[in-house]
Amino acid sequence: MSCLLLGSCAAQSKSVLIEDVEETVTIENLRYYLYFPEDYEERANEKFPLLLFLHGGGESGDSLATLKSNGPPKLIAEGKQFPFLILAPQNPHKKKWWNTRAVMQLLDTVISNNRVDTNRVYLTGLSRGGGAAWELVVQYPDKFAALAVVCGMTPLPYASWINKELPIWVFHGTEDQSVPYSESEEMVKKLKSMGYPVKLTTYEGVGHNSWVQAYTTQELYDWLMLQEKKK
Repeated sequence: MSCLLLGSCAAQSKSVLIEDVEETVTIENLRYYLYFPEDYEERANEKFPLLLFLHGGGESGDSLATLKSNGPPKLIAEGKQFPFLILAPQNPHKKKWWNTRAVMQLLDTVISNNRVDTNRVYLTGLSRGGGAAWELVVQYPDKFAALAVVCGMTPLPYASWINKELPIWVFHGTEDQSVPYSESEEMVKKLKSMGYPVKLTTYEGVGHNSWVQAYTTQELYDWLMLQEKKK
């Protein structure tokens, strides 16, 4: 159908911009493990540090037991003891990124319901969880006392949004075919150029599973325990 008159064509081509608002609600069901130190009940008048651990894509889904295959949950299952609480939620979506808002709501609930030192809340993640960990310190720069990332994708353009006083330790294998080593290398370089307290541990010849070495490094946990937010 064609317009015979120019005026009628112009009238039909007018668009209207409507202003409106809709309140949206997203519900996320996060299953999780929560580890308590052996002496948590004995030291009833004390508050404890807490480590938030975000797993990789392979542990996503609806089987919580898969979290025990890597990272701190694996070490706990093998009998290792830690001096802090460990919160390990599970991303229920196998092919979706972490819902970081939901993770933060869970973290705040756990902190409110337990004796947690809010000046000593630590964050770590591997692979997809490492990328989410970077995202969290960008979005919530004043929440955490330290960050440890293992082979995670990095938000390089937003590096300056991270709290400049946040101690950061990054781990990555040079032969990683899933998340290139350059992701961590460039992020660390950028942060150092801006004066951030960041260090990089490089695993020569190691592929994507650099978390095997990273999370069995006792120095990592000793380092975390030394970190505290400045009041």
